[in-house]
Amino acid sequence: MEKISKYIMILIGLLTVSLLGSCTSNFEKWNINPDEATEDEMKQDNLNTGAYFAQMERGVFIVGKDMGGEYQITEALEGDLFASYFATITTWGYTTYNNDHYALYQGWYNAPFNDAYEKIMQPWKSIYDATDATSPARAMATIVKVFGMHRITDMYGPIPYSKFGTAVKIPYDNQKDVYYKFFEELGEAINVLSEYANTNSSAYLADFDNVYSGNVPKWIKFANTLRLRLAMRISNVDENKAKTEASAAIGNDYGLMAAATDDAILHQSTSLTFRHPLWEIGTSWDDEHMSATMDCYLNGYNDPRISTYFQPTAKNGDYRGARNGMARPNKDSYKDVTSRPNFSQSSDMNWMHAAEAYFLLAEAKLRWDLGAETAQNYYEAGIRTSFASANVSGADSYINNTESLPKSNYVDPTNNRSTDVSGMLSMLPVAWDTNASMDTNLERIMIQKWIALYPDGQEAWSEMRRSGYPGWVRIASYNYQSEVSSNEMISRLKFPTTEYSNNSENTNAAASLLRGGDTAGARLWWDVKR
Repeated sequence: MEKISKYIMILIGLLTVSLLGSCTSNFEKWNINPDEATEDEMKQDNLNTGAYFAQMERGVFIVGKDMGGEYQITEALEGDLFASYFATITTWGYTTYNNDHYALYQGWYNAPFNDAYEKIMQPWKSIYDATDATSPARAMATIVKVFGMHRITDMYGPIPYSKFGTAVKIPYDNQKDVYYKFFEELGEAINVLSEYANTNSSAYLADFDNVYSGNVPKWIKFANTLRLRLAMRISNVDENKAKTEASAAIGNDYGLMAAATDDAILHQSTSLTFRHPLWEIGTSWDDEHMSATMDCYLNGYNDPRISTYFQPTAKNGDYRGARNGMARPNKDSYKDVTSRPNFSQSSDMNWMHAAEAYFLLAEAKLRWDLGAETAQNYYEAGIRTSFASANVSGADSYINNTESLPKSNYVDPTNNRSTDVSGMLSMLPVAWDTNASMDTNLERIMIQKWIALYPDGQEAWSEMRRSGYPGWVRIASYNYQSEVSSNEMISRLKFPTTEYSNNSENTNAAASLLRGGDTAGARLWWDVKR
């Protein structure tokens, strides 16, 4: 705001001088709104793109003044529940059964789709129209676009993408084409930013970038890691393409995210302040607390990250979770005996942790022998880096633990009722086993990756669907809708009702691309293993 205000004041001063020394022949110059910068001034210091870029950053994980409710219906009541990071401990008066029961509530599943096009795609198009193909601003915006929109296609499947901005009623692309476009766009963006970084050490869009403060090499590392994430996502369905893209990401001169200092985090600053939505949802409102699945893994492994991820219960000072999909839970019964997410009002917003890069590398090594280190070394580096991001110690003893397993029984903290969950969870110790099969060690990787991805439930849910790991405590009841079979995980969100109203022909065509139609149980293109 200070930077923008400075340019507005300069503009007003220039206009005043011009008016005092001009005659009526300068009418065109007079006819300028003194409260708006002209196109030329807006190009100074990227003012014509910076504001849109900042808007995009706020729109991936929605933050801003009084935006906690919007975050809740786009993240916390979607992927965060489906990944079993959190469970709802309340009942809303307007819907008895909801997403936590796999009974999708219309107002909630409409929101992620509609918000993404308003808060990510539209500002990206404004940046695209104001720049050319060599612009670092366009490249950085495109990386944010891919980061934001891969979450949307992984929620819904086919989405309007390649033809965005060309018509009012936009055709959908099938998910394979969307992914291929992602790879194309990331490759181009990485090349543009690499050319800039090779000859220029200056930050770019620093006044508008609340993630890396315009540090271009860090943006390249982030883009490479995102490219590797997307490559592994399609590894079970399009192996040749996956291996090609993974090789490009791993082999890039700028490399992948490698340390906690590379973590992609949307930082609060003088120009961006917000109440962290997970503080609002989990502490202020007491709507969602730790899940039974988190309870079993973190307590079973004696995981030191538990105190960073969650708060001890108000009543007993322990760490306990609630089961997903409970019928009409009573908030007063659960709020003081289950653990709240450990976020303050002023916490920053996590985007991606560097630890993920190592777990991706471990899998790429297992599958294709990519990378210079062993799969075990990558796996253990992922755990150490996750511990560093969580600012906890004890990684070495944790890595070498051959005995601790996830809890085999979940005990409801309100009534002490015990449920045997040993057949639901991934019952493997943390320590690497060189004699284990590839699938067993892949399961081991995915357990630790699931823990390290917290609190990004959307990404964890995608990886659970893609790999089939780790296991999770099944929702309490499957009785409230028929689209997801008993003991199965929900596969996707249904297309928004607003799309059927406003873009019906294209939405119906997109539904026909799905195996099983537009249902919560229809599996996405890359979801073929579980």
